[in-house]
Amino acid sequence: MIHCLLLVLISTGFYGCGNKLSDGTSSELSGIVKLDGSSTVFPISEAVAEEFQRGNRGIRVTVGVSGTGGGMKKFGKNEIDITSASRPIKPKEIELCIENSIEFVELPVAYDGIVVVVNTENFWCSSMTVEELKLLWSPEAQKIITHWNQIRPDWPKKQIHLFGAGADSGTYDYFTKAIVGKEHSSRGDFTASEDDNVLVHGVSTNRYALGFFGYGYYFENKEKLKLISIDDDNDSNGKGPITPDATTIENGTYQPLSRPIFIYVNKQSADKNHVNAFVEFYLKNGGALASEVGYVALSDSIYKLVVDRYRNRTLGSVFGTAGSKVGVSLDKVLK
Repeated sequence: MIHCLLLVLISTGFYGCGNKLSDGTSSELSGIVKLDGSSTVFPISEAVAEEFQRGNRGIRVTVGVSGTGGGMKKFGKNEIDITSASRPIKPKEIELCIENSIEFVELPVAYDGIVVVVNTENFWCSSMTVEELKLLWSPEAQKIITHWNQIRPDWPKKQIHLFGAGADSGTYDYFTKAIVGKEHSSRGDFTASEDDNVLVHGVSTNRYALGFFGYGYYFENKEKLKLISIDDDNDSNGKGPITPDATTIENGTYQPLSRPIFIYVNKQSADKNHVNAFVEFYLKNGGALASEVGYVALSDSIYKLVVDRYRNRTLGSVFGTAGSKVGVSLDKVLK
């Protein structure tokens, strides 16, 4: 009995001694954890929720996909415990939290790269510069830049069919900021969706298509898509076009489309044992599960900073009111 009590006191796990079922799962905690938000972060959250519920049968985790903006609205109205986001929280979303007395902890959970993809039958395009992407996606391009040969003269005189993240998506916010220079500033004549599977299908079934979305969805569908290398036009790096992969996304050489992705936790929810257990599990196992579904784990040193931030209940955003921030160093901002 004394030995059991000592194990409870020193354990950093989630289960109390004597509260495990015969199959190793826990009977100690119960409740519902409500999570919604980014379609980009969804594969990680879904994987974490599935693994967590195997060992915590009394807890149900619901994982919705409303897009970053949609999740932030629900979070700010106190409808969910956790929201996931593929860019930092915006000033108007912070204001909504304040209006409803929501205090939150901002937690980076992995890295992602926004990929630019084309159809596998596209033989002419293997790389693009940021300037070429800006020419294609800027508001002024609408109904003007419509054919491949308007980007490079030696490309086919065929109409480009564009696919991209919807306006409620943090991926759309970040892409427009990184490529066009301003959030929510882009042409409007493209097929938009918060469901990345719709975008994958659109590009994979149209020879003249081009689209953008999170690396994880490319990773799951790479046999259907052709990845485009990106040249950030920065002569000082001298590296030319960079192809997104786990290494170039983590070390930041895939610019300007590498970024951290997040969960935001309602502080009041975090004080509930079952929600706290899920968040602790997410931070402990999210990196490994992120790698399994095509994302890039943070370094051990950064995960330690993130865990400290959560356990200390450090409130607010390290990004201030900047919204999407291109080329961010998590190590610097978290310290």
